[in-house]
Amino acid sequence: MSALAFDLPDDREAHTPPEARGLARDEVRMLVAAPHRLQHRRVTDLPDVLHPGDLLVVNTSATLPAAVDLPDGPTLHVSTELDDGDWVVEVRRADNSGPGRTTDGAVLHLPGGLDLRVRGPHPAGQHRLWRMTPVPATDRTTYLIEHGRPIAYPYLDGEWPLADRQNVYAEVPGSAEMPSAGRPLSERVLVRLLARGVAVAPVVLHTGVSSQESHEPPQPEQLVVPDATARLVNATREAGRRVVGVGTTAVRALETVADRRGRVHASAGWTSLVLGPRRPARVVDGLLTGLHDAEASHIDLLRAVAGDRLVDRAYDAVTHGPQRYLWHEFGDTMLLLP
Repeated sequence: MSALAFDLPDDREAHTPPEARGLARDEVRMLVAAPHRLQHRRVTDLPDVLHPGDLLVVNTSATLPAAVDLPDGPTLHVSTELDDGDWVVEVRRADNSGPGRTTDGAVLHLPGGLDLRVRGPHPAGQHRLWRMTPVPATDRTTYLIEHGRPIAYPYLDGEWPLADRQNVYAEVPGSAEMPSAGRPLSERVLVRLLARGVAVAPVVLHTGVSSQESHEPPQPEQLVVPDATARLVNATREAGRRVVGVGTTAVRALETVADRRGRVHASAGWTSLVLGPRRPARVVDGLLTGLHDAEASHIDLLRAVAGDRLVDRAYDAVTHGPQRYLWHEFGDTMLLLP
């Protein structure tokens, strides 16, 4: 699969939340891309686009304030906590322009009297994420709620509170960054979807750091696919209706627990699945997604769901069309319906 070819001008980045631009969260633009038609709509139109009997799967992971400023050094982005209590952490450069460096055996002193002892790169062989042991042993979620702030990248103007980085259905704290494809879904859109006969089902997948400057495949992430969701997905497919994932995280969770026949099974644990040319989607046949950089590994997942031709047409429309779609977590979105 070839990467998309476009350069994103600064004026195509969403520098503030839509509410600061005079829009409700559900009034951002939504390109609806189907094989024979492209439509420029808004997320408020989603209930009119989906059909009764379709199933929308959302990721109910809530965003943590996962950036920690060291008193005598750089900022840390705390990505996840491993089963043995170690943390996976990105060290940022002082100007937040990209990943920084540390060394095996180093000890980082955090606010609140917590030390992190660097054990080495995670995974071995790369030097963006590091495995670190908290001393004393400390729950990541509890610590970050007290001492952290939201992760922010240089394209944002100003500081925006954690509430601006939560989806309205977020329930389970754990994501280092917002599963942002679901941000435009408001309470009124969800109610209209349910009234129209479109079901909504939850999964949980805690996202790690995305690190906009690096476009490697996603790291292992924790997931939960409840039994009720698995049954709804299977029943929807058996009825010949569409399963639409909200964001790459929801797709990754569902596809992880799908067997070769496309039947979904309830599960909890970790996923290392990377969708792409060797592993197309088996379950999800629609995707509501934000707009990704040309080199981002997320593009492979979009292709795995919607196919090369439709993804290329959709990105051509949002990059070269007159509507001037906006990128990143506070930007516009697209609905791929292959």
